[in-house]
Amino acid sequence: MPETELDLVVLGGGTGGYVAAIRASQLGLRVAVVEKDKLGGTCLHRGCIPSKALLRSAELMAQMKESADFGIEVTGLEFQLTTAMARKEKVVAQLHRGVEFLMKKHEIRVIRGIGRVMGPSIFSPQSGAVSVEYSDGETEILSPRFTLIATGSKPNTLPGLTLDGVRVVSSDDALEWAELPSSLAIIGGGAIGIEWASMLSDFGVDVTVLEFMPRILPLEDEEISREVHRALSSRGVHVVTGAKVLPEQMRTSEVVTLAYEQNGQTVELSVDKVLVAVGRTPVVENIGIEATEIKLERGAIQVDTDYRTAEENIFAIGDVIGGIQLAHVAAHEGIHAVEVMSGRSPRPLLSEHIPRCTYSRPEVASIGWTEAEATKRGHRVKVGKFPFQAIGKALVHGDGSGFAKVVADAETEDILGVHLVGPHATDLISEASLAMVLNATPWEIAHTIHPHPTLAEVLGEAALAVDGRAIHA
Repeated sequence: MPETELDLVVLGGGTGGYVAAIRASQLGLRVAVVEKDKLGGTCLHRGCIPSKALLRSAELMAQMKESADFGIEVTGLEFQLTTAMARKEKVVAQLHRGVEFLMKKHEIRVIRGIGRVMGPSIFSPQSGAVSVEYSDGETEILSPRFTLIATGSKPNTLPGLTLDGVRVVSSDDALEWAELPSSLAIIGGGAIGIEWASMLSDFGVDVTVLEFMPRILPLEDEEISREVHRALSSRGVHVVTGAKVLPEQMRTSEVVTLAYEQNGQTVELSVDKVLVAVGRTPVVENIGIEATEIKLERGAIQVDTDYRTAEENIFAIGDVIGGIQLAHVAAHEGIHAVEVMSGRSPRPLLSEHIPRCTYSRPEVASIGWTEAEATKRGHRVKVGKFPFQAIGKALVHGDGSGFAKVVADAETEDILGVHLVGPHATDLISEASLAMVLNATPWEIAHTIHPHPTLAEVLGEAALAVDGRAIHA
């Protein structure tokens, strides 16, 4: 069992892990990434990228159905799942090659195997060692000065509800479907559930969404949730809120019959398949933490503001630490952690500076606090809203649904939150992200010249609307 000295070993080659490795290499650290599957992790292979590739197919399908309004007559419109899945795989493969190239470019050693943190080694008595188990049973011991755990997460399920991968599935399973179900129940009305509901309804599937909370997208501003609920319902998606699924009453045969409780009544629903979208759970099994002082809370690794665990030289980032489980969050956490390892003092990552995106139709994007959250925190707020319906570029593109909403502090003028629902909302939120980092005011956004005609004008108008000065209202 040869022993190798390194500055940093990263367990997990997903977005957080490989980005951290690249930044560490830039800072002059000798780095190795241990990955048991493929570089890119969940986001690239089972999450962000493949699902968005299919959502793009769904978007085009919806647009083609309305092409006659643009003077384009289409006959024989038909969706081919096999072709869409092949395109998805092509996109994933291209990006995967890109990540592998980046590893070579930055001279990062990629180790294919299962990594586990260990006790102190003769080379690193303070920081501990990492054991790597290869598929052939061989083992290698790595002796890094630092270890970064970035093992990500896996789909969660409800207690008593077993995923069989055929009738009762996760989003991972759905990405491999060879054919679409005619009907589907989605348990969970958060971002993942709503994206799949939007996509599959555009593909012609009869979709029912069952959400336990009083509204879908419960973490978003209430007005945003209502708009998405309205939009999905108008397209035939059955949205049921306040629904408590009863796993013990589920029956599977030719169809899946599940029961849920709503307003004290038990309702049964029969569908071809059930997709469970109730969040993700950290992957902490089989990585050796039981041999360390690392602490878990609700299944997630506990870290300080620099992402250091209870072990001095072991850090953890991304989904495995719970919190906001988004790829761009993991990437920034990884950069922060390795800069701390290198003796730097990076700015803390503030949760209110993290943009959130849902790639449904309509798209949703937000940053900062909702109106209700800001009020609950003691702020006297003022709000500006502006509809896409009054934006020329939105009408040119044929989609004037949705609006922009800016929440500001009435006393300090600081922007507390920005919320978007409508066309290209996930692209537009970056302007709001910059505004939050710079501690901007609505006045500063309003006096930023937004070219005409663009969808970005909606943010300028919403900022003006905070003080009742919107021009095109």
